[in-house]
This record gives sequence, structure tokens and C-alpha cells, in this order.
Amino acid sequence: MPDQKINILAIESSCDDTAAAVLCNGKILSNIVATQEVHQQYGGVVPELASRAHQQNIVPVIHQALVKANIDKKDVSAIAFTRGPGLMGSLLVGTSFAKSLAMGLKIPLIEVNHMQAHILAHFIEEPDFQKPEFPFLAMTISGGHTQIVKVSDYFKMEVIGETIDDAVGEAFDKSAKILGISYPGGPLIDKYAQEGDPKAFKFPKPKVDGLNFSFSGFKTAVLYFVQKETKNDPEFIDKNLKDICASIQYTIIGILIDKLKKAVKETGINQVAIGGGVSANSGIRQALRDAEKKWGWKCYIPKFEYTTDNAAMIGIAGYHKYLKKDFSDFSITAQSRYKI
Repeated sequence: MPDQKINILAIESSCDDTAAAVLCNGKILSNIVATQEVHQQYGGVVPELASRAHQQNIVPVIHQALVKANIDKKDVSAIAFTRGPGLMGSLLVGTSFAKSLAMGLKIPLIEVNHMQAHILAHFIEEPDFQKPEFPFLAMTISGGHTQIVKVSDYFKMEVIGETIDDAVGEAFDKSAKILGISYPGGPLIDKYAQEGDPKAFKFPKPKVDGLNFSFSGFKTAVLYFVQKETKNDPEFIDKNLKDICASIQYTIIGILIDKLKKAVKETGINQVAIGGGVSANSGIRQALRDAEKKWGWKCYIPKFEYTTDNAAMIGIAGYHKYLKKDFSDFSITAQSRYKI
């Protein structure tokens, strides 16, 4: 732990949440998120509306983060921001503001990879918050990503498996849309699944070589299943919603766990961490707890507030970059596609 106080102001604006956080030596002083509800009526995130909302929210959110942390902007050591991946319009708002503020305060600017930040959220300084030891496997699961990453150090990460089409979050949300469940559908599938029979209906698992994933065929299978059953009984969904959701969730979790088992076997690493919005899913969290008992894995499950997009994870990534003096040039630009 450094002798001096290192205060990182972090900004996250990769999709539809505007977030700011202040961390002191890796410990969270504030973590503010402004959620955009305008997208619900469209059944998904509308990029143009998201970027406009970021412009409206970014100043009050950052102000609130500083006030709650009880520090003045002159006490900020550096500004960390999400460079990518994400929606370009949304990223531009956060990137431009971070660059301007850092330039005005004459302090370092630190760019952060959003997906690395999901993994590094496990290193936030909190009481009773266990941190993985290097090396470990990280599974990042969200609306845009499904990856298995071998993590050898804070910024030494290798993607050893990833989706070749849809991400797991899309599989949940698109299945929910087929069932007529409102957006975002993933959390609602999880809710209904807890009261349903996971083996009521059988869905196919895609056969994909190696450690890669595919969910487009699964989504199509759900569609054809629902079309067939509702043709025979128009009230089929209403009568069986909880069982359908439980069966969908059971199959998706099985796909994820099968690939993790393969990754553990191939790498010999039995420390497994998860991150990303879908890691809030109760079924996935329970499956990892079960894996600890069945196969002797050591699993690391983030707190709910660090699963969805938030600035605390950007801050912890920025903090570890600050310790390495890994600062960004002010000519840096946002990147909608940004690999680990």
C-alpha cells in the first residue's frame, strides 16, 4: 500500500449507464450510477439516446461522486475513463470529458479497457472481499461479451475462449423477447426461473470446438420451440412461463459450466472468477458455488454492485495503472472495439 493518498476519479460511459466513482488507494469512497430508463420502451439500448443522456448526466454524476467522497477536485491524483469497448457515441462523451478535466487540472489521464475492469473489480479493497491469486481464469459474461480469460497479472490477460456470434446476455434477452417478457429480460428470466422446473423442457447445447461459445443457434431453438407449442396451444407461454425460463436458464448455465470445466482441465488452473452483467444471475452464481464442492474449484463471485457497468471497476483498474505510471496521452481516442 503506497504511503501517500492516491485518489482516482473514474468515469464509465460505455453503454447506457453514466457512472463516476472515487477510490483512495483502491478503496471506494463513492460509486454513483445514473441509469437511463428511456430505452425500456424500445426493447433495447438506442445509441443516439444513450449518448444524449450521458451528456446530461455526466456533470451531476461526477459532482455527486466528489461530494460523497468528500474530496475536492484539486485532491484528485488522476482521472481514469473507459476507452472501450462500447457504443462509440457513449464512449466519446466520457472520453472527451475525462480528457478535458484532466487537462484542466493538470493531472494524469488513464485509459481503461472495460472488459479488463470487469475482471479487476475483484481487487477492490473491501473488508471480507477475497481476491483471486494469479494465475486465475476469468469468465466475462455480459450483453456484448462471453469470454474465458487466463489472467496472469493485473494487465497480462489472454483470451482463451470467446463467443463466435451472440453473447450470453443476448441469449437471455432475446429469449425473453420471444416469450414476451419486457426489456431487460435477463433478470426477469432469472426471477421466473427460481420458481420453475429446470428440466421441464430440453433445449439443445451448441457444439463448438475448443473453448469458444455460440448462442445464436440456441436462440433459434427457443424461437422454434415457442412457435411450435403456441401453435398447438395459444396459452402455452402463460401456462408454462416459469418452467420455460428455468429450462432456458439451466441450459445456458450448462453451456457456460461445460466450457469452464474444459478450461480448468486444459490449463490446470482451478481458480475461477466471473464478471460482467450476467454474473448477477442467481443460477450462475449458485452453479459456481456447487462447482467448488464438486470439483474443488476456488470461485470468486463479485458483489452485485460490481457486476453491471460501474465506475468503481474502472477506478481499480486505473489505480493499478497509476502505480505503474501507465498514463495516457491526451491525443487518445475512444474505441468501440477494444480487445483485452
